[in-house]
Amino acid sequence: MRSISAAPHIFWSVLFIVLPLIIVLFYAFTDAEGQFSFENIASLTEYAPIFGLSLELSIIATFICLLVGYPLAYIIARSKPEHQKLLVMLLMLPMWTNLLIRTYSIMAILDDGGLLNTILGTTMHIVGTKGAVIFGMVYDFLPYMVLPIYTCISKIDNRMWEAASDLGCSPIQVMTKVIIPLSMSGVISGVTMVLVPSISTFYISQKLGGGTFELIGDTIERQFVTGAYNVGGAISLVMMILILISIGIMNRFSEGDEGGIIV
Repeated sequence: MRSISAAPHIFWSVLFIVLPLIIVLFYAFTDAEGQFSFENIASLTEYAPIFGLSLELSIIATFICLLVGYPLAYIIARSKPEHQKLLVMLLMLPMWTNLLIRTYSIMAILDDGGLLNTILGTTMHIVGTKGAVIFGMVYDFLPYMVLPIYTCISKIDNRMWEAASDLGCSPIQVMTKVIIPLSMSGVISGVTMVLVPSISTFYISQKLGGGTFELIGDTIERQFVTGAYNVGGAISLVMMILILISIGIMNRFSEGDEGGIIV
């Protein structure tokens, strides 16, 4: 009976996870004639600068999301219960809109004749820069940082705050020695959830980057669009391995641990 009930789950998992992975592996290790080859993997060295740029921008975007997201998550978690629901809904509201529409709305704000330049009365050229791409990543992926941190902070017993204060800790010490250590699992989850989509994004960089530079997601998309499935498969395989390694490292730090108070 259990095997029957699990059949739909197994079917969809095979169809949308296992089968695409097999296809990627096939193209990564074959040439245009379908013969086994390592040439695609060997050719990836020429894409090292693109890998580096993608990693650089994704790390910066993740760091900014953490700087902005942690205080925001803290404010939401310390708000009154009836206000928390409203704040979380406002945080998630942009996510109800399609990524394409959100990206175009950012372009309307940052464009040369956009809302920002109109308000400031300047002619700053923002679209087509790395800053615009980072801004787009932060705008799109910030909720992924806030929500796991908010969940961890909201679960901290209020008696922890009171005990730390009674023992003579200042508000800053309560934050650094109690709250942050106890919410580290949320921080690690948030970093993972922002870093992974940031490093592999392509639509944000295409529109907000203005075609002035290329990230690894753009390269993969271009390879498949132009029919270079073998190189695209090889790049995708390397990206999957790097992402799995990063997730494994993050999980290693949070494995079986929800943080602890620093004495």
